[in-house]
This record gives sequence, structure tokens and C-alpha cells, in this order.
Amino acid sequence: MARIVKTDAEWRAQLGELAFRVTRQQATERPFSHDETPEGAGTYRCICCGAALFASSTRYDAGCGWPSFTAPVAAQALDEHLDLALGMRRTEVRCHACDAHLGHVFPDGPPAAGGLRYCINGVALAFRPDGAQGD
Repeated sequence: MARIVKTDAEWRAQLGELAFRVTRQQATERPFSHDETPEGAGTYRCICCGAALFASSTRYDAGCGWPSFTAPVAAQALDEHLDLALGMRRTEVRCHACDAHLGHVFPDGPPAAGGLRYCINGVALAFRPDGAQGD
């Protein structure tokens, strides 16, 4: 599958300012600012391209202020990159389909679920309930 590419003007028009800054310029939304938990089962998708990223069954409350997940829907859904910004050593998580910055993955998740915590900007996600049109 070819990577989705658009100009900054096209992304900005599609996303709005905050989502553009987060997904296209690697910003981070404020904690607890966009952490709604939808009712029912479903899939969290990339706000930019609609690619399936996380199943609701893998979401948990990490208490950090951002949506947290234990695993992606498929390993190939995400790309990981070393992030040395802000004087920290972290692993950045990006959407494989459109290269959107989503957040980071940390090794402090629930041990019983593999030990990873995908800490994702809520503004980078769109929830689609199971059985919704387009699935």
C-alpha cells in the first residue's frame, strides 16, 4: 500500500489546527484534554487517513492523561522511531499509512498484557464502533 501524502495546506484544512500540529508537526496535546472513552467495542483509527490502529479491548486507564493501549491492531499498522527531543530517549509511534505522529510507546504497561503502554494523543484518533458503516 502506498503512503498517503498531502501538502501541509491540505492536511490543515482536513484536520483543524490542533490535530494538524499534533499529527503533522509532532506536538503533544495537554494531558486530560481529549481523553473521552466511547461506549461499546470498536476500533480507534488514524484521524488523518482512517487506518485501523487500536482495538477498544486494548485500551486501559494508565492515569497519564492520554488514551493508552497495550497493543496495536497489527504490528504493521504503526512505525516506531527513536525520539531524542526534549532531552529524553523515547520511542515515537507513527501511522504507517500516512506518517502521522500519534504519540509514544513506553515499557511500563500492564505486564500481563505484554508490558507496553502506547500513549496516544486523543486528537490523533477517531473511534469507530463495531458494525459501523465502512468496517
